[in-house]
Amino acid sequence: MENSILHLENADIYQRDNLVLSKVNLTINKGDFFYLIGKTGSGKSSLMKTLYGDLKLQRGTGAIVGFDLKKLKDKEIPFLRRKIGIVFQDFKLLNDRTVFDNLLFVLKATGWKDKEAIKAKIEEVLDHVGMKMQYYKKPFELSGGEQQRVAIARALLNDPELILADEPTGNLDPKTSLEVMELLNEIHQSGKSILMATHDYALIVKFKQQTIKCEGGELFEVAQG
Repeated sequence: MENSILHLENADIYQRDNLVLSKVNLTINKGDFFYLIGKTGSGKSSLMKTLYGDLKLQRGTGAIVGFDLKKLKDKEIPFLRRKIGIVFQDFKLLNDRTVFDNLLFVLKATGWKDKEAIKAKIEEVLDHVGMKMQYYKKPFELSGGEQQRVAIARALLNDPELILADEPTGNLDPKTSLEVMELLNEIHQSGKSILMATHDYALIVKFKQQTIKCEGGELFEVAQG
């Protein structure tokens, strides 16, 4: 447990009043990469939402990056989200702002004040994802893969202890999916921990990592092929 950044024990995951996963046990340690697989409606998104504070943990115990999910108060959720990076399938970028301003918005919202530090941090994360030269563009001027790179840059802004990627390649073609996966793989190799929900079995086969599956209301580890 010393090394764990996510630990769930006998956790029941609800979507509104429906129990979608019961008695979930999961530990992710620093530096781990887990795939989360399962059919649509099997509970993957509900589990993810519970981890970033969108859904309440009602039964069992859960801790993530130092926060107790059972006791999590609404006012603590922004602080939790500073310590995790979230990457969504549909990018969730602000279309009326440039790439730079999308990232600026997040840093200001999470308490950054120093203009020079802000500029340096934005340049650093955009460089990391290969988007430094596109800082002035609006999201609709970018391809899907480029938008997802910006979304990954956004997730890296506060040096998160854990990245939650919810179907990050779901809206991308196979070639772009591969590029985004290679980027996530590099980020993992730099020491970040990642939990990635995905339907893309080709990526799971190519980039082998520990895999957990939602099925029949349960979460279990899948043996490596």
